[in-house]
Amino acid sequence: MTESDIGRSDAESAALDSVAVIGTGMMGTSVALSLRARGLQVYLRDQDPAAAAVAAARGAGTTEDPPGPVDVAVIAVPPGEIALVLAECQAAGLARVFTDVGSVKAAPVAAAEAYGCDLSNYVGGHPMAGSERSGPMAASPTLFLDRTWVLTPLSETTPAAIETVVELVELTGAEPVMMTPADHDRAVARASHVPHLVAAALAATLDDADDAVLRLCDSDILDITRVAAGDAKMWSDVLSLNATDVAKVLSEVAADLAEAAAAVAGDWTQLTTLLRRGNSGRALLTGALFY
Repeated sequence: MTESDIGRSDAESAALDSVAVIGTGMMGTSVALSLRARGLQVYLRDQDPAAAAVAAARGAGTTEDPPGPVDVAVIAVPPGEIALVLAECQAAGLARVFTDVGSVKAAPVAAAEAYGCDLSNYVGGHPMAGSERSGPMAASPTLFLDRTWVLTPLSETTPAAIETVVELVELTGAEPVMMTPADHDRAVARASHVPHLVAAALAATLDDADDAVLRLCDSDILDITRVAAGDAKMWSDVLSLNATDVAKVLSEVAADLAEAAAAVAGDWTQLTTLLRRGNSGRALLTGALFY
């Protein structure tokens, strides 16, 4: 799919007409831009009016209030704030259906239950796309093209709510995949959260590097540490909300690194075994991504 595929043809018509996006950072603004490109009416909200104004100036929607309940509200705030925003939006009657784009799913659901939210019209979501950059100027209408977008409906979620959010996801060009909140959190601990920590740890070894070392750093280390440029406070919050699963995977990585450190001291067979496991894992990854 190409960027030109986003535009709605005359023959196409979506059941969705209006969406509210709460949070106009990189992710929320990307959702808004993508949906605006499909002809939907998008209403923007942000606790920082300046951020919402920038998103609106980019064509992501309007900062005016909707005249009535919208079809879907997309909550694009940090995972620790999702439940409170959901409760506030439901109390205000902002939308008929609610979803989010948080990278942790179980903790927000537990918090939403504690707030007494109506979970029948809520479908948790997590698009597996992003950037180390932040803010509405980093957003792109093509961010989600051909990417996986995890949806985590609950037992009480209505089929109509699920269908509505699936339609929204497909309008962005992403592929919806259903998982439970717990399965999602276990998977992203290995696929996203721990890789971010490993990248940060490697980048941290360079925080006092001299010019001689930095001159020798090539594209390999730039690629490996790219995500370490992400917002530290936001990532700290994300990791803390998925602490159990992250700790389990991180301990496995730490054990492999400890073995590697010992192997470098003389057990080259063990080191070669680890490197070959790395070859195998990389081959599986690239096969899955480019199949």
